[in-house]
Amino acid sequence: MKLKTKKAAAKRFSFTATGKIKFKRTGKRHNMGNKGSARLLRNRKAGLIFEGDMKHIEKCMPYGSK
Repeated sequence: MKLKTKKAAAKRFSFTATGKIKFKRTGKRHNMGNKGSARLLRNRKAGLIFEGDMKHIEKCMPYGSK
């Protein structure tokens, strides 16, 4: 049988060309006036998933890493 992609994971994560998994940082949707500029600058850059969590995400997205 074909494996299904977990849509919640597909919306939150994406794969890089080298096979790492990246995600968008939280805290950039609303109430930006209350947050410091340094904090918002840090949140611009995408983050990478730790090695221990990668297997779980790869299971949720079986066709993403290929």
